[in-house]
Amino acid sequence: MDYNQISLEIDATMALITINRAEKHNAISLETLAELQHAVAEAEREESVRTVTITGAGGRAFASGSDLSEVKDRDFKKALEPIVQGLADQLERLSKPTIAAIDGICMGGGLEVALGCDLRIATPKSRFATPEGKLGIIPGGGATARLPRIVGRGWGMEMLLMGEPITAERALSIGLITRIVEPDKLIDEARSMSEHIAEFAPFVPHTMKMMVNFGMEASTTAAQMLEKYAQGALVQTDDAKEGIRAFLEKRKPKFKGS
Repeated sequence: MDYNQISLEIDATMALITINRAEKHNAISLETLAELQHAVAEAEREESVRTVTITGAGGRAFASGSDLSEVKDRDFKKALEPIVQGLADQLERLSKPTIAAIDGICMGGGLEVALGCDLRIATPKSRFATPEGKLGIIPGGGATARLPRIVGRGWGMEMLLMGEPITAERALSIGLITRIVEPDKLIDEARSMSEHIAEFAPFVPHTMKMMVNFGMEASTTAAQMLEKYAQGALVQTDDAKEGIRAFLEKRKPKFKGS
């Protein structure tokens, strides 16, 4: 597929997807969404890819939100379609870990895309907000569900009700992001994280994601039982035997994905 509003670059273990609408602060149009979903699916099919990173071009924004020129004409039926929610759900269900590499504005629908990722890193100048209330609407891409689960109910309500931007330092302190990186090191940091994850047995990140995502929706007892069954399945794999053997022999394991 030829991409017009994004780019997809596969470099060793990492697929880098860049939103290329810098002149619009990387606002997410319906075309952007369709291309992002296609690129994510393409990256998942590529066997060499171990992580998928999403970022924004231009150095001013990860994504400033949904393209309001389209939102203004959205009716009730259109609003019920899984638009940004569909991409965030896709990222959350992806078998490979996902990273949002944020440089600049990350608001509205842009923040909701980032919330669908497993890991979020940002530059010091980055700003985060859910400003939809100021427009007479509420978020429609999953922020009311995901944001409180990630940062807690208190800060989730603060961001949703107040709609004011928070700094990268505040985002780090409440757990919205986990690392602050200088702009010229942002993609290198994502690549370093990808290379680190690639050293694990292939089953591990996928299973870890499923345990967290399913476990968050279940009771603690059910989540722990699911974890036990998953561990029981993995411990029987050749990679698990190799990992334990390598640790005891004080050498680097050679995982084969079996």
